[in-house]
Amino acid sequence: MVANIAETLSGVASLHGSRVGLIEAATGRSFTFAEVHQASMSYAAYLYGQGVEKETRVMLMVKPSMDFVALTFALFTIGATVILIDPGMGFSNLRRCIAHVKPQVLIGTPPALVFSWVYYRRFRSIGKRFCCGRGFGNDIRAQLDRGQPPCTFSKTDSQDLAAILFTTGSTGPPKGVCYTHAIFAAQLDLIRHYYGIGPDDIDQPGFPLFALFSLALGARVIVPDMNPSRPALVDPEKFTTSIEQHQVTYSFGSPAIWRVVSNYCRRKNKVLSSLRKVLMAGAPVPGDLIERVAAILPAGAQIDIPYGATESLPIVSITGEQVVGETWALTKQGKGACVGLPLPGISILVIEPVDGPIEDISEITVKGAGEIGEIIVSGSVITASYYQRDQETRGAKIADGHRLWHRMGDMGYLDDTNRLWFCGRKAHCVHTPAGTMYPILCEAIFNTHEAVFRSALVGVRGKNDITLPAIVVEKEKTNTIDDTLLITQLRALAKTSTLTRTIDTIFIHPSFPVDIRHNAKIFREQLSIWATKQSGGVL
Repeated sequence: MVANIAETLSGVASLHGSRVGLIEAATGRSFTFAEVHQASMSYAAYLYGQGVEKETRVMLMVKPSMDFVALTFALFTIGATVILIDPGMGFSNLRRCIAHVKPQVLIGTPPALVFSWVYYRRFRSIGKRFCCGRGFGNDIRAQLDRGQPPCTFSKTDSQDLAAILFTTGSTGPPKGVCYTHAIFAAQLDLIRHYYGIGPDDIDQPGFPLFALFSLALGARVIVPDMNPSRPALVDPEKFTTSIEQHQVTYSFGSPAIWRVVSNYCRRKNKVLSSLRKVLMAGAPVPGDLIERVAAILPAGAQIDIPYGATESLPIVSITGEQVVGETWALTKQGKGACVGLPLPGISILVIEPVDGPIEDISEITVKGAGEIGEIIVSGSVITASYYQRDQETRGAKIADGHRLWHRMGDMGYLDDTNRLWFCGRKAHCVHTPAGTMYPILCEAIFNTHEAVFRSALVGVRGKNDITLPAIVVEKEKTNTIDDTLLITQLRALAKTSTLTRTIDTIFIHPSFPVDIRHNAKIFREQLSIWATKQSGGVL
């Protein structure tokens, strides 16, 4: 295993240096693997000369581009800790994360530097700022045109901190996840061997961090002309044009991207003939979306759906063919969303839910096949801690000798073939006097109605502070059914399943609050407050 994940780029450059490694779709600029590596080493030498050293916390706020890739590998080379915070999480969460992690250096675009001065109190830990772009300060990119002294890899250990990546915050404040060089290497190994990605591939990633993996595997990267923080607003014409122009063979993105792209391609009667693989992740992927995406791919192309979390990814995977052919019909009946079999080297257990910390694996009670419980996972891609959040780390990790288990915060079960079925976030379950109700199971019943775009199970306060289950629905934009009639039909639909028979309270919401990163993770806590207000406070 490499001691420094930046060594992977050096190795690829030595093998494939003259080949084109990266193309920016927006600018048309192209770079060989050798040029990307040289830019990375030049940035590393310059930044090191400016006082950026091992363990320096560096916040990187640069748009997806050659510079983003080169700067990230440069910071890895130095041994600095790269801080990546998705601006799509919203300004309040962004400011909160920055204040918590206390970056010492900021490398950002001109707007990012202006932002850091406007909110100076949140950025007061920063001692140095470097501008990547014209119009504000000295453009760091000018260093690429100047000779820099040689830069060697920092003497890092594989367990040294390489990056801090933040969770989406869909069930609480975003938390900084500590990524070591070993975690990145383990992820790279799984992607290489399980998904079969290598030098013969051309990637167009809808998620910027995946570009680093692709380059490290020797695949060419096409940086799409899009804002990765707003996947639902992707321009499908630009996205598909670059796929066709550069003969992209695989692409990783959220369901939000592929929903827009597949709808566009169907309208234009377009097939993306070069694609042989599509990876969708970040949220449950419905069978109808899989069918739409499959219809725009050539024969033999495969759709893969990895499952995991920022703290542990990937851990489980399923193909689109398996979902459509084997599990989707059961999902619509309220059996949960099948996310597949554990990946090589990954162990999954379903245990009796516990509200507080679990100090040791000896304290758990393992559930049997088909029994819903809390999902825990162990393996080489499992991160060990959150950055300076000891309480949250204790609540999420379970010691097992030299091994560590991560509590996913999800509920689910293993079937008799060891496939994992997702039933919803633990924090989103609704606990009623009649028992616990699981979001994915209940919502599936309502989602079968043609007028329903998506639904959310929430708890509302009833008399004597009893929690009552309610369903909030967001209608399909093109459906004009009357709200009152829809509610009547949904109440009748609820009575057809033992899962939803007790649900009588239904609301129509104009547009669900969702995470911006994936445009799919529903903020059910906000909907619960909204529904309670709609009901007058007490039902």
